[in-house]
Amino acid sequence: MHMLTIASLIKLVAEIALMSLFGQWVLGFLAGARKDQNIFYQVLKIMTRPFVSVARLVSPRIVLDRHVPLVAFVLLVFVWVGATIYKIQTCIQIGVEHCK
Repeated sequence: MHMLTIASLIKLVAEIALMSLFGQWVLGFLAGARKDQNIFYQVLKIMTRPFVSVARLVSPRIVLDRHVPLVAFVLLVFVWVGATIYKIQTCIQIGVEHCK
């Protein structure tokens, strides 16, 4: 598989996860204490579970469990920025016309 394709896939997965985490936060804010009864909140929670689990593994125990989704969000931002920079560098090297 071409490295540009891999970078694009990593970037895409990070974007979907970032939007899911943000959507979960907004929905949780709007739903309040009843967020766990909201089906859409539960779907977003399922979608973000793998990323939150990885964030829990890499973060120190001092980080509270309620802050782990924020850690996952920040880590995903770094992944997205890294994939974007790599994709831009690759496109500059091979020529922008080959990146379309």
